[in-house]
Amino acid sequence: MNFSSLDLAPELQQAIDACGYSKMTPIQQQAITPARRGKDVLANAQTGTGKTAAFSIPVLQKLVDRPRTTDSKRPRALILTPTRELAEQLAQTIGEYAQFLPFNVTALYGGGKMSGQAAKLKKGVDILISTPGRLLEHIEVCNVDLSEVEFVVLDEADRMLDMGFITDVQKLMNFTAKTRQTLLFSATTSHAVSELAKKILKNHTVVSVAKQNVTADTIEHVMYPVEERRKVELFSDLLEEFNWFQVLVFTSTKEQADRLLASLQSKRIEVAVCHGDIKQGARRRALADFKSAKVQVLIATEVAARGIDIQGLDCVVNFNLPYLPEDYVHRIGRTGRAGNKGRAISFVSREEEQVVDKIQRLIGTKIKRISRPGYEVSNRSSLLKNIESQVRPNRANKATETQIERVGRFKKGRLGGVVKKNKPAK
Repeated sequence: MNFSSLDLAPELQQAIDACGYSKMTPIQQQAITPARRGKDVLANAQTGTGKTAAFSIPVLQKLVDRPRTTDSKRPRALILTPTRELAEQLAQTIGEYAQFLPFNVTALYGGGKMSGQAAKLKKGVDILISTPGRLLEHIEVCNVDLSEVEFVVLDEADRMLDMGFITDVQKLMNFTAKTRQTLLFSATTSHAVSELAKKILKNHTVVSVAKQNVTADTIEHVMYPVEERRKVELFSDLLEEFNWFQVLVFTSTKEQADRLLASLQSKRIEVAVCHGDIKQGARRRALADFKSAKVQVLIATEVAARGIDIQGLDCVVNFNLPYLPEDYVHRIGRTGRAGNKGRAISFVSREEEQVVDKIQRLIGTKIKRISRPGYEVSNRSSLLKNIESQVRPNRANKATETQIERVGRFKKGRLGGVVKKNKPAK
């Protein structure tokens, strides 16, 4: 089904053509029509399926159908999103869809100056994109009035719930008109998302284009068993062997990101990092440089998992597996988009094996295991036998009670390292 069949406003259709869109994706086919009819919608769609157009195109069309003068501080459409990066990305994408329309699109997020954002709101805004916390700050100082909001979109609703924004979201909904139309988009389904939908949607339509929590079929999943201490070395070897043009690397902590950054910089590799300790301006530059191919490797923590939209990204590397299996889906959603092939490569230490099982159950497929020569990892049973032999009491060297306790914890999966021999108990 083509966008041209929707009978959109000429200016909106012109923008869609300029973006190179012709055929609609499944989520666009299912969500646009009920949204244009004024129905509340609960949509389950994976990242990279075209959901931004699925909610923004019907909202733009309805704004055209109901012309009104742009008011100072009074937006007509509100889009809530969990992160600064995603707010910026949405503002850019929706701005492209609205490029031939007389609408002002503004994004609010933490890290930007309140005064500059307030000036934009005072000047007038039609479509407001914001993170929940920053929008509440502007409401408290009367920089924005949501009483005339006609359309509300919750993008990445599941992520907002995970990040603890549920109370803020409910507060913000109370500031909007009761006659509003609400669209809720989520990459995954859960009891919490269903409960939120019951509270804020009215007689809504449910659309879904994929099985729950399933990743794109175009992504190949592979994993390399490796000791934690050798992950930096393995990444350097693979980068040199495969000569990845662009690779996005996710780490679990800022310290891991900085350590990998320093190692790659020492090899004169063009690399940038994006995590919570990096100032917003530097993060924005890092993303821009990566998108423009000035940077070969972008290292990011979970904060950027849903805020990066890069066309044609071939490879995503999980330097560490995420704590939550669902976050694996969000991370690798940066590759294999719009029907293109992609690879999700994970470095898995012995301590992360249990997370692999959970991820495989979630995505419904086995992850291909590749044992790279020189990086072999001893299996759990042989390691346990080795530890027990180290601490087995004998006449010459009695094991301490602490050592025995550590072996017990290891058997239960609560200890990730090798027990070192202590001095004999006196």
